[in-house]
Amino acid sequence: MTNLPFLPYGRQSVEEEDIAAVAAVLRGDWLTQGPAVAAFERALAARVGAAEAVACANATAALRLAYTALGIGPGDAVVVPSNTFLATASAARHAGAEVAFADVDPDSGLMGVAEAEAAIARAAKAGWRVRALAPVHYAGQTAQMAGLAALARAEGLALVEDAAHAIGTVDLSGGDLPGMMDGGERPVGAGWREVEAGSLTVFSFHPVKTIAAGEGGAVTGNDPALMARVRRLCNHGMRRTPEPGEGFADPDAALDAEGNANPWYYEMAEPGFNHRLSDIHAALVLSQLGRLDRFVERRARLMALYADRLAPLAPLVRPPALVPWCRPAWHLCAARIDFDAARRPRSAVMAGLRALGVGTQVHYIPVHRQPYWRRRYGDLALPGAMNHYAHTLSLPLFPAMADGDVERVAAALERVLS
Repeated sequence: MTNLPFLPYGRQSVEEEDIAAVAAVLRGDWLTQGPAVAAFERALAARVGAAEAVACANATAALRLAYTALGIGPGDAVVVPSNTFLATASAARHAGAEVAFADVDPDSGLMGVAEAEAAIARAAKAGWRVRALAPVHYAGQTAQMAGLAALARAEGLALVEDAAHAIGTVDLSGGDLPGMMDGGERPVGAGWREVEAGSLTVFSFHPVKTIAAGEGGAVTGNDPALMARVRRLCNHGMRRTPEPGEGFADPDAALDAEGNANPWYYEMAEPGFNHRLSDIHAALVLSQLGRLDRFVERRARLMALYADRLAPLAPLVRPPALVPWCRPAWHLCAARIDFDAARRPRSAVMAGLRALGVGTQVHYIPVHRQPYWRRRYGDLALPGAMNHYAHTLSLPLFPAMADGDVERVAAALERVLS
């Protein structure tokens, strides 16, 4: 046992300015559907280089909005890597679509082009019409987005980037692609304008993510009509003003004698959801967004310390595998551990670390192994996802950690494994 403070695998970083921002909302006139939400949406869109952002209740809601806005439904399928949280797949199923699970690279945990193509081929054999790719930017690193965007464009598919782990990450794929920044850089969330079937990005602001709303999410995109539908679906499918290029469905009821919109009038264009974000949550995450660069820099520093400190433990322990096509904003330190060689089951390693004041977690149990999906599709063979799962353990990573905490974690891991 230890008298040192417990180190969880992740933790929010709340400062006095965050508390003041939330308190200002509580003292104001709007707790929801107010100016804080709109201010956060503008700031987020500007930060990631997107034309528009729609804030919502959480990333699961954001995924549901994205799939539904793209018109994905029964008879369709979405390609989802098995190494992800449940929501990436379940939100597609809520839309009525099937899920074509893709394998991942066992070291990085990321879906590549070859894995996506194999999933598309399996879907075709099942008679499904694949409508979208849903790459997951796992642990803060991006999937092979230039290749996946090219695949989506060639196959006429939409892109729904699950960037729950990747606020602040920059894609470095390069090439002469629309939307790229100077030097071939593209912030995650800027989208892929060249994907004609639609490109949306989903973010999470859960407390263990880089910036926190408590609970919160967002969808970013560049297509005005598509984003208008995302916004409408987020609020019951309701609109109070006509959308670009459209009038009201019932102008006689909507407009007064001078042609002005009646202030009480609204229309439900289609069934939607109540996935709105409150101003309380928006104030917190807007305040945190101002410190995003600082958080990203601190996480990068901690990951560099982990790489140095874990190097002597190789090949038993390895830091997360780095990919060359992005500059990550690290969310997880998903170490690779050979539990068989250590002759220690993962459960025993986690218990031993916890006794020494170090919290860990596993990201993730492959989704295709969950009972619901096994009943629906049988036992799929996705060896990369299973290999990644068998050897992964997420170590503590959050901005408030001191440099010495990395040494403490590594020393505890070395002690438990030996």
